[in-house]
Amino acid sequence: MDLPRIITVRESEHRLHNPFTPEKLAALGEALRLAPGTRVLDLASGSGEMLCTWARDLGVTGTGVDISTLFTEQARARAAELGVADQVSFVHGDAAGHVSDEPVDLAACVGATWIGGGVPGTVDLLARSLRPGGLMLIGEPYWRREVPDQETAEGCLARGPRDFLLLPGLIGLFGDLGYDVVEMVLADQDSWDRYQAAQWLTLRRWLDAHPGDELAPEVRSTLHTDPVRYARDQREFLGWGVFALMRK
Repeated sequence: MDLPRIITVRESEHRLHNPFTPEKLAALGEALRLAPGTRVLDLASGSGEMLCTWARDLGVTGTGVDISTLFTEQARARAAELGVADQVSFVHGDAAGHVSDEPVDLAACVGATWIGGGVPGTVDLLARSLRPGGLMLIGEPYWRREVPDQETAEGCLARGPRDFLLLPGLIGLFGDLGYDVVEMVLADQDSWDRYQAAQWLTLRRWLDAHPGDELAPEVRSTLHTDPVRYARDQREFLGWGVFALMRK
């Protein structure tokens, strides 16, 4: 049980596996006004940066669950590095279907709503771990403007224009699911650049070090196509944000 190898290679140097900068992640934590001791469940927690830095800076406690062996190891190392290993723990496992043993104050899935088959299913999954009156965090892409055609949508790594909603539509969907949107922090083009462009250097250095690896042709192809695809389509059309929700 693990992520496809190409994903772990391209994001192996990332602490954040989404288009947020450390500053935006910190701003999100401050905006939520989390009290020390807030209990957090982070599904698809990646390398644990949200839990670890919020434990250090805000005093939260909690558990992260992620399917990647590498990212889980990195999360545990980050917790030790920041001196918060007694506040947070990380479980290697499939976040799909994971429910906390005890209700938590904040349940999050920041950028991996495929674990619930989309936004509605992920909201339902997180709600199963959340105490009454608790906060839910959903990180999700949205279209910055109308996508003109199928080719552009695929250039944004979507299956088609209907994969994502415009921002007003996404916020409306949360309302239709029975939740108030009480905060949001959105990625911008600079933070998208840091997420995407940093992968190209990681891939190139990996390719130089592993020219004979069976993955090398795929990495070479990615380096050839990704920068143009990203600049042409994804940077212009795809937004991303984290939305804080409370049950109505």
